[in-house]
Amino acid sequence: MITVADMSFSFSGKKLYQDVNLKLVPGHTYGIIGANGAGKSTFLKLLQGELEPTEGVISISDNDRMSSLQQDHFAFDDFTVMDTVIQGHERLYQVKTEMDAIYAKPDFSDEDGVRVGDLSAEFEELDGWNAETEAAQLLTKLGIDESMQQSMMGDLTENDKVKVLLAQALFGNPDILVLDEPTNGLDVQTIAWLEDFLADFENLVIVVSHDRHFLNVVSTNILDVDYGKITPFVGNYDFWRESAELAQRLASQQNAKKEEQIKQLQEFVARFSANASKSKQATARKKQLDKITLDDIKPSSRKYPYISFPLNRELGNDLVRVEGVSKTIDGEKVLDNITFTGRPGDKIAILSRSDLATTTLMQILAGTMEPDTGSVTWGVTTTQSYLAKDLNDNFDDQEKVILDWLRDFAEEEQKDNTSLRGMLGQMLFKGDDALKQIKVLSGGEKVRIVLAKLMLLKANVLLLDDPTNHLDLESIQSLNDAVADFKGSVIMTSHDHEFLETTANHIVEVSAKGVVDRLDTTYDDFINTDSIQAKVKALYD
Repeated sequence: MITVADMSFSFSGKKLYQDVNLKLVPGHTYGIIGANGAGKSTFLKLLQGELEPTEGVISISDNDRMSSLQQDHFAFDDFTVMDTVIQGHERLYQVKTEMDAIYAKPDFSDEDGVRVGDLSAEFEELDGWNAETEAAQLLTKLGIDESMQQSMMGDLTENDKVKVLLAQALFGNPDILVLDEPTNGLDVQTIAWLEDFLADFENLVIVVSHDRHFLNVVSTNILDVDYGKITPFVGNYDFWRESAELAQRLASQQNAKKEEQIKQLQEFVARFSANASKSKQATARKKQLDKITLDDIKPSSRKYPYISFPLNRELGNDLVRVEGVSKTIDGEKVLDNITFTGRPGDKIAILSRSDLATTTLMQILAGTMEPDTGSVTWGVTTTQSYLAKDLNDNFDDQEKVILDWLRDFAEEEQKDNTSLRGMLGQMLFKGDDALKQIKVLSGGEKVRIVLAKLMLLKANVLLLDDPTNHLDLESIQSLNDAVADFKGSVIMTSHDHEFLETTANHIVEVSAKGVVDRLDTTYDDFINTDSIQAKVKALYD
């Protein structure tokens, strides 16, 4: 258990939190949410003891072992995969290392014998004799097979390093598990495995994530970091968001009887409870939801950007025909014989186990890269707007201020400062924010002004390469709604499960060995249908 009592923390003269009081208990998964810069990751560092509170106390129950997901992907390059995982249990690894060093001595003294005896007893108490077996099982489940488990970490790909570091965090059944953006860099299959693992994990989990689907599956509680406070709420992310909206509506119903408001709340809770799975985490969440009262739900102070994509003209009979597209980059085949046809109204998700493959295809579709062979033919009525994954590719001149940069894309009647400032206000740029140079903007701010540009261009086809990257949860939700409501067509890549599931109706998996193309298919159907996934697997064997 973790207890936070009267905790405040200031950083560079700015007070991030004030008078925070929390009790985090085993059997629960706490999803931490908040705007970018609100202090989510800082709170994790405080819990882990990497930072000290300015005031107050953070206490952890005696003998509770905390494990966390390491963010430095190069820290273990000189260790084997197996040793890296076992280091997730620091004391166990220390005992093992000291025992190995003593056994390696050419002259084994009586003192060494006594010491080894003490270490062996502790090693057994820590279940050390089963450590390598447990580590191997974890690694295998995460897609790191036996042949790689004695490899050096420095020889692994970035994606495989992420999996090993995740295994390190999970190793040894920690009492407290701290995960900062655990789905970053993971493929769909590994994320699904992690969701199942956490859903049945009996100890305490604290997680920061921008993946709404992941938060919804694993969270029993939400910790909302906002305006210097960390406020606990029962339920997962969707429950927090929709209950805040319900609280806002109830607050506006001045004349409604309390009995009527309670009935609305009960109906709302019943809808969420009905969807709960039978996992331990979902059961814990349902027990809490059944006890919720009107006082437990509160309107949110969170600000959502307004995103809506108008279009100048409707699509005609043809959208796009991609035929035989292949591309090799730096001597490595990235795409081979990619063929598919998009229909007007399609919202196409481009998937791959290689981000380079999806981004390369998006660049070819946008006309910023030529294929080695094959062709892309757009319908005569189409106009395309493109959000590039590499944010710098979206800007010719980052010395410009936002207002002037955006003016270049506006129609004549929208070029005045009043109209442009109004649009920027909708995208959460207030007052003098409009005069910031592009080069000083954060990643999330850059994405928001590119989205404003796309709104001004009014194209009937949007090309969006990982558009939710860098955005906070509120901006992701607004973009999600806008893409779902868009009357034109969209071709997109994303690692956001919820975004793809709620927008895409045509799924295309691309690779260096061909393509799997499925019309009129949702993202969930695509990843959960065995016959489709067998064909996808064949692309990578």
